[in-house]
Amino acid sequence: MHEASLAGGILKLVEDAALREGFQSVTVLRLEVGQLAGVELRALRFALEAIAPGTRLDGAKLEFEEPMGQAWCMPCSLTVELPQRGAACPHCGGYQLQATGGTELRVIDMLVSDD
Repeated sequence: MHEASLAGGILKLVEDAALREGFQSVTVLRLEVGQLAGVELRALRFALEAIAPGTRLDGAKLEFEEPMGQAWCMPCSLTVELPQRGAACPHCGGYQLQATGGTELRVIDMLVSDD
């Protein structure tokens, strides 16, 4: 489960930001997890909640945005939406696709507190 490793990286990013910016805790953490990012959202939420106690994420509300995957279809010469990796082009049924969006995992923003 690589989501535990991802959660550790997110926590490090939060802790580093807290040291740099001088806040004590995060009340809301918003993440973007694209549908083609290869991340199981429930597992990531579980991992973040499991490592949060005693950190600046303790008690934080976790919010996730899941942008649709997009890919360039070579035969169609079109950008198409994909619900998951390995899906066929909805126009031609082909599999010659290059992912162009929805592959990101990133922190969008944090609501922080000095308390």
